Amino acid sequence: MAKNNSKLSDLFLKSAEKKPMKWLFPVEIGMVIYAVFTLLVILFTSTSLHDPEALVWWRVRVVLLTLALWLVYRVWPCRAMAFARIGLLLVTLSWWYPDTYVLNCHFENLDHVFAAWDQKLFGFQPALLWSKAYPSHIVSELMAMGYSLYFLMFVSLTFYVFYKRYEDFQKVSFILITSFFVYYVVFVLFPVAGPQYYYLAVGVDEIAKGHFPEVGTYFANHTECLPIPGWDDGLFRNLVQKAHETGERPTAAFPSSHVGVSTLTMIIALWLKEYKFVLIWAIPWIFLCMGTVYLLPHYAVDAIAGFFSAIAVFFLLKFVWNKWFGK
Repeated sequence: MAKNNSKLSDLFLKSAEKKPMKWLFPVEIGMVIYAVFTLLVILFTSTSLHDPEALVWWRVRVVLLTLALWLVYRVWPCRAMAFARIGLLLVTLSWWYPDTYVLNCHFENLDHVFAAWDQKLFGFQPALLWSKAYPSHIVSELMAMGYSLYFLMFVSLTFYVFYKRYEDFQKVSFILITSFFVYYVVFVLFPVAGPQYYYLAVGVDEIAKGHFPEVGTYFANHTECLPIPGWDDGLFRNLVQKAHETGERPTAAFPSSHVGVSTLTMIIALWLKEYKFVLIWAIPWIFLCMGTVYLLPHYAVDAIAGFFSAIAVFFLLKFVWNKWFGK
């Protein structure tokens, strides 16, 4: 135990960077670019936003805090500060996500398009019927378990790489965290709330009849959603329900970033030849992907797009890394 504690101490506090980066980390540059992009969106939509000044100052504070950590790193270029800088980005993801709703709810909603695509592709609404076709407590809990492990999945890979493969830490952090900002750009420009919001807004009976009316900017003033289906007393189902009640918004349905980022995590693990990680997470990942539709956050086409977009995002960000930041 003492040896392990000593190893952790050396890793965080005594291990000076061999080649400390003089400027911002690549992933921090990605965050700043996204902040500038959304700042432009705020400027163009400021007349319809409730409190645009607060949105602007949030971005200023995050950038200033990022610069402050960079300055400390320049004075003390150790792995502890590198960890803190990446940790800040991981923490702020939980704020950037609902921010997409604030920016996109004033644009015309596109749920009717994606619900119609599901209908044409399958002949029915998978999100509406799946939980009814398989109401088993076991199925419900497996779906909710996979869905609830989403954050732990990609964060665990980030921490594992930091601890075991530090030479790949910057590269993996860049691809994983920047992928969120890629998805967030899509969420801002293409507002899709998802079945749990859209079905309630237009009426489940209308959806069952194959009617998918447009709702315009309805979600700018309405955030009510259907309850999570499944076993009412299920542990994981209730965890997902509580998470939705505290942090979910009618946004970010297409493509599914849950499927996208979790698939990207698996792709990166395979790329690094970390097969044990892939084996450990394979089953939760499968249930996560299925749970995105079973639990109502996404249309089936969202999940499909999430899977294929993960492949595209991986190669895109890998190319960017190789082109501008490293080998």
